[in-house]
Amino acid sequence: MLSKTEVTSLCLGEHGDPFAALGLHADAKGRLWLRSLQPGANSVSVIDTDSGLMLVELTQRKIEALGGASGFFEASILGRNKPFDYRLRIDWPGGVQEIDDPYRFSTVLGELDVWLLAEGSHLRPFERLGAHLREIDGVKGTAFAVWAPDAQRVSVVGDFNTWDGRRHPMRLRRECGVWELFLPGVTEGARYKFEIRSNEGHVLPLKADPYGFAAEMRPSTASIVCALPQIASRASVAAGSKLNTPVSIYEVHLGSWKRADDGGFPDWQRISETLIPYVVDLGFTHLELLPISEHPFDGSWGYQPLGLYAPTSRFGSPQGFCDFVSACHTAGLEVIIDWVPAHFPTDEHGLSRFDGRPLYEHADPREGMHQDWGTLIYNFGRREVFNYLVGNALFWIEHYGVDGLRVDAVASMLYRDYSRSAGEWIPNIYGGRENIEAVHFLRRMNETLGQECPAAETYAEESTAWPAVSRPPSMGGLGFHYKWNMGWMHDMLDYMSHEPIHRRYHHNQLTFGLLYAFTENFVLPLSHDEVVHGKGSLISKMSGDYWQKFANLRTLYGFMWGHPGKKLLFMGGEFGQWNEWNDQTSLDWCLLDFPQHEGVRRLVSDLNRLYRCTPALHEIDFEPAGFEWISANDSDNSVIAFLRRGRDRSRVILCVCNFTPVVRHNYRLGAPGPGVYRERLNTDSEYYGGSNVGNPLGMVDAEQIPSHGHAWSVSLTIPPLATVFLEWEH
Repeated sequence: MLSKTEVTSLCLGEHGDPFAALGLHADAKGRLWLRSLQPGANSVSVIDTDSGLMLVELTQRKIEALGGASGFFEASILGRNKPFDYRLRIDWPGGVQEIDDPYRFSTVLGELDVWLLAEGSHLRPFERLGAHLREIDGVKGTAFAVWAPDAQRVSVVGDFNTWDGRRHPMRLRRECGVWELFLPGVTEGARYKFEIRSNEGHVLPLKADPYGFAAEMRPSTASIVCALPQIASRASVAAGSKLNTPVSIYEVHLGSWKRADDGGFPDWQRISETLIPYVVDLGFTHLELLPISEHPFDGSWGYQPLGLYAPTSRFGSPQGFCDFVSACHTAGLEVIIDWVPAHFPTDEHGLSRFDGRPLYEHADPREGMHQDWGTLIYNFGRREVFNYLVGNALFWIEHYGVDGLRVDAVASMLYRDYSRSAGEWIPNIYGGRENIEAVHFLRRMNETLGQECPAAETYAEESTAWPAVSRPPSMGGLGFHYKWNMGWMHDMLDYMSHEPIHRRYHHNQLTFGLLYAFTENFVLPLSHDEVVHGKGSLISKMSGDYWQKFANLRTLYGFMWGHPGKKLLFMGGEFGQWNEWNDQTSLDWCLLDFPQHEGVRRLVSDLNRLYRCTPALHEIDFEPAGFEWISANDSDNSVIAFLRRGRDRSRVILCVCNFTPVVRHNYRLGAPGPGVYRERLNTDSEYYGGSNVGNPLGMVDAEQIPSHGHAWSVSLTIPPLATVFLEWEH
């Protein structure tokens, strides 16, 4: 018989090694004893699996300290001298249940998995940690595993055991700090959490599974047993070889793009039926989703996630998201998701002090607390945390088939003093401000994706002058394929806010970006961050009256699509929404009934089509050979002109921008050679809501008159507040 002390420890949920006590065990004399903890049961009997016969009814131990009935049952199994397969028949007050005993099964994790998890080098930790549907010894159920090295005891709780932490305590694999348990009969859809008793003896608030593949709809917070999605088929073209292809990104917050008819969140099928054809019609190549990992607070837009491995339940099931990504690919769209490895919120059901002590985060708030957002910062120097995050990046690419990750808040990861005053941060081991551990993490994440999923692309939202963000780690870089050009965005929005008469004094904001345009692989972003929190919408930032605001916006878009770099536009910007973005309501779709707004939408669509079918506009985005200034210094007239070239040097686009409402007649610009320069797109076209000023027949002949360092030139009529694209035909 088990000692009273050990029985009491089990019944109080204080026992740290349940497999040493529960299930079948031989005593010193070789007799088999079977022990089971079933609090609240009337009786427990043992059934032979092979014969179906009842072998013995277990006896419930009486423990005075526990008020008599303990819920702990045991008995010796006469006539048996070695382990055998059995089931338990439990008589509950509400009925009889027959189950396989979890404590008759062996370990869940293999020895190699334990080794790799302890080392922090498991390439796919999500294949072992979390909740996995499995069949062991012919019995179907769910294998649970969770990392909590400092816990005294961990139990799985859920609908299947009335959320009673005494019922299913787990086994600790001490080599890697992971607790594991196979629960027979637990099927897909079961809700669960982990009950953790800290090393100090405190029972913590129930914790959701860090590796959970599905979760409840907020405000509920349980994880849900869900099959690991099948590995998605992927393109074979390496991401690095796609730098010369068109990339035009439509950035979307799914919860507010277009609400469901009842005002709630649309499901994945509805999103597929509405969003995908809309984006395809606009000519975008990529669809970027604000974070879709599970998150507790709608107002964070997903940027404070807790379920990194679970697509948010707001839009339906994980399979629904799989189907959505597949539908995007069928329609010719690539999918980018915003990914947030920089920080996580402090909600008690999440990662914060997961096993009673700082585990995923730093212990010292000078390293572990984000000053701006009140969130916790991952401890990138801890190998298990490092493994958790690198594995998560691979998970989304492999199992959901997404094509790229846009990594949020990279700048906040790179600097230990980010948004901190003196004395509020801890230097690195060399006394500097660089976060060496975060740099190592980002490089390793990008290297892993490059090795395992070479077609996947990564984008860095990085707002500082950190060098070589989009260069390989072998060259001292961080390994991203692209970096957001935040400087260009800020310069251009500030420039466009000035009245045209004053723009001559800010002309350098138009041209400065070309001084560094080829130091990184840049994306030009007009993102969600620029149309929220009192910043106003894009069109509201434009100077001038009603007509001029639209003309300015069209000019900006023309300049952006002609400028070296890939393109990104946040939803609503494609039709000039007046209201600042509100994540609680749909976009103002009624505006498309007004000609000026519909004109902007047409322009974006045509810009994308011109961009996609014109190699000169996208083939050489990241080398000086793809760009040549014709006129960069006409600040008095606020006019700029430049050439774009592709690999075929004879195919040239001349881009001309006029940032004043004055028509420029007979404006002479240097040209690369003789021939006709034909308008391919004019943002002042009446089709887009403009004044329809342009050149006769939409073309102009080059003349052998030297200008701007060229032997040939053209004399143009440049429309007011407009960008014109002319293709050289020769």
